[in-house]
Amino acid sequence: MSESGRRGPNNSGNRDGGGQGNRGGRGESKRNAQGRERNRGPQRGFTNNAPSQRTRRADPARLVAFEVLRAVASEDAYANLVLPARIREHRLDRRDAGFATELSYGALRGQGTYDAILAHCVDRPLEQLDPAILDALRIGAHQLLSMRVPAHAALDQTVGLARAVIGAGPSALINAVLRKVTAHTMDEWLDILLVDESDETRIAALRHSHPEWIVRALRQSLVNHGRPKSEIDDLLEADNAAPVVNLVALPGLGDLDEAFDNGATPGELVEDSALSAGGDLGRFESVRRGTTRVQDVGSQLVARALAGVELGDSPAQGERWLDLCAGPGGKAALLAALAYRDGATLLANEPAPHRAKLVQQALSAVPGEAWNVRTGDGRDVGTEQPESFDRVLVDVPCSGLGALRRRPESRWRRSPKDIGDLGPLQRELLKSALDAVKPGGVVAYVTCSPHPAETTAVVTDVLAKREDLEMLDAGHALDHVSLTGSLGAGHELTAQLWPHVHQTDAMFMAIIRKKP
Repeated sequence: MSESGRRGPNNSGNRDGGGQGNRGGRGESKRNAQGRERNRGPQRGFTNNAPSQRTRRADPARLVAFEVLRAVASEDAYANLVLPARIREHRLDRRDAGFATELSYGALRGQGTYDAILAHCVDRPLEQLDPAILDALRIGAHQLLSMRVPAHAALDQTVGLARAVIGAGPSALINAVLRKVTAHTMDEWLDILLVDESDETRIAALRHSHPEWIVRALRQSLVNHGRPKSEIDDLLEADNAAPVVNLVALPGLGDLDEAFDNGATPGELVEDSALSAGGDLGRFESVRRGTTRVQDVGSQLVARALAGVELGDSPAQGERWLDLCAGPGGKAALLAALAYRDGATLLANEPAPHRAKLVQQALSAVPGEAWNVRTGDGRDVGTEQPESFDRVLVDVPCSGLGALRRRPESRWRRSPKDIGDLGPLQRELLKSALDAVKPGGVVAYVTCSPHPAETTAVVTDVLAKREDLEMLDAGHALDHVSLTGSLGAGHELTAQLWPHVHQTDAMFMAIIRKKP
C-alpha cells in the first residue's frame, strides 16, 4: 500500500509524524473563548517535517480520486465510468481501490457542504479559484471531515498531491485552507453554517449536500407517492450512502456461483440476484461472458414485473416484446433472457448508434434468435409498427433523481429546467409505445426518478386523451415477482421504489393495458 497513513476508507490508524496532537508541534493547546480545547488527540495532529521532508509525490489512490473529479468537472464525465478505468490504469490493489472509490464518490456527494465550509476558509469567492485547486480542496475536506484518516496524513498527502500535479504555489494555498478546515468537526461546521438558518429546505440541503430544488422536489415526490414528507431526511441520507453492488444472473443462462464463492450474498428482493462483496467484478468469467451482470435490483424488478403480467388471451408462445429506449442495454439483456426462456422475441430500440452497439454487446450473451436491435427514434416505432408487440418497456430518458446515490455528480448537473425540457419527449415516447402495443398487450412506463412531473403527470396526461387504455396495479405486479411478496411500493395503481425503504434506486413504474 502507498504511504498514505490509512487503513482503507474507515481508517483508524495514525501516523502522527511527531505532532502528537499539537498544532505545529509547539506544545501549546488551543482553546476557544469558552475554554474548550480544540484539535486535541493524536488523530488531529500535524506533521513536524521540514519542507524538504514533506511529501512531494502523488499518492496513487488520491491521484485517482483527483483525476476522477477533474474528468467530471472538465469533461462532463460520469464518475462510475471514469473510476474503474483510472483504478486499472494506476494498478491499485483492492484496499487502495476502495479508498479511491470512497474518496471520489464522497467528495462528489458532499460537494455542496464542503464548498460551503471552504468558502469560510478561503479569502476569495470559490469561483475565482482554479478548478483543479478546488477539487483538491474537496478531496482534502472529505478526508478531514468524513473519513477516519488522521488529519496529519490527510493534510500531508493532499498537499503532496497538489504539489505533484498542480504546483508548489497552489499547494501552499491548499495547505493553509485545509488547516483552517481542521479547526472544527463536521458537526461543528454545520452548527456554524446554520446558526441563523430557520428554513427547513436550506437546512436539509446543507446538512445532506443536495441542491435546494432537489430537496423540495423529493419532498413533493414522497407525498405524491403516498409517503410522509417527514421521510425526507432518511431519503437524503440514503442518497449519500454508498450503494451495495447488485448482481443478476440472466435466467437460464447464468449463475451466481462465482459471485458466492467470492463473498457475495443472495439478494433478498428478487430471484437470481446477489449483493456483491465488492472488488473488481470484471475478473469474474461470468461477468466477462455477460451472463452475470451488474444491475440495480430496482431495474431487475421492473423488467421482471413486465414479463410476468398476465395477458389473458395472448399466445403462450411467440410473443413479441419491445424495449423502446434500450440503451445501454441492462434491462434489455434481462428482458431478452426472459423472452428466450418464455419463447418470445425482443426488439431493442436505441436512437444513438454508439449506444445501439452497447445494446448489442449487452444482448450478445443471449441466443441471437431471441432478440434484434433497431437503431432509430423510438417516437417512430408506434407509427411504423402499430399494434405489433405484446409487451413494451418504455424506460424514458429522465432527470435521474432516483439514482443520485450511484451517480453522485448528477445532483450538481441537473436543474429544474431539465425536468420541463424532458416532459414532451417522455410523453411522445409513451404515446409511441401505446400505439405499438397490441390490443390486450401491456406497456410499462418506467423512470429512474420519483419526480411527479416525470412520473404520474406524464401517465395522467397521456391516458386522459385516450379511451382504449386502462391502468393495471403496478404494485401488485412488483409484488408478484418479489421474493418478499409485499414491497409496499404501490400507490393508486402506480408503484414507486425508494432507496431508503427498499434499498433500490427510486424506480417508478406504471403498467397500462390496451383494451382488447
